[in-house]
Amino acid sequence: MNFKEHIRQIPDFPKPGINFFDISTLIGHANAWRAAIDQLTDTIRPHKPDYIAGIDARGFLVAAPLAIALECGVLMLRKPGKLPGKIVAHKYELEYGTDAIEIQHDAIKSGDTVVIVDDLLATGGTMAAAISLLSGSNADVVATACLIELTFLNGRDRFDIPCHTLVAYDSE
Repeated sequence: MNFKEHIRQIPDFPKPGINFFDISTLIGHANAWRAAIDQLTDTIRPHKPDYIAGIDARGFLVAAPLAIALECGVLMLRKPGKLPGKIVAHKYELEYGTDAIEIQHDAIKSGDTVVIVDDLLATGGTMAAAISLLSGSNADVVATACLIELTFLNGRDRFDIPCHTLVAYDSE
């Protein structure tokens, strides 16, 4: 299936000069969405994850059906202030400032195998932060997966584990 036919591009969102890759048209098409999840499931299965970790917020949409198909758990990697109870946070640098990603302190056990998923891999900053957060919690992060990769931004160069993607865009 040509997944690009189901991904809408919206120029100048959320600000001028940004080309937004909108997955709502992919997840809104039942057959395309099923095909995307099936393909990612087949790609991730050899990693034998205990958990699929979804990055807030569109990564949750990818993580939940993958975890069901792979018969494993889901971890939510959240933006600051969204999780109750004791949390573990990892702060990281953005092009214009800083951000953080958090997980509940008891969400993962040492040695648990994790695949991190998100909708899109751009510069790799958030994915690298997610890897650091989970590795710092002694998880075995074995791979990442995204629906879309903007290869011209070289995001996968920021980490050294396998990165699986369904669709690659080689230019803006």
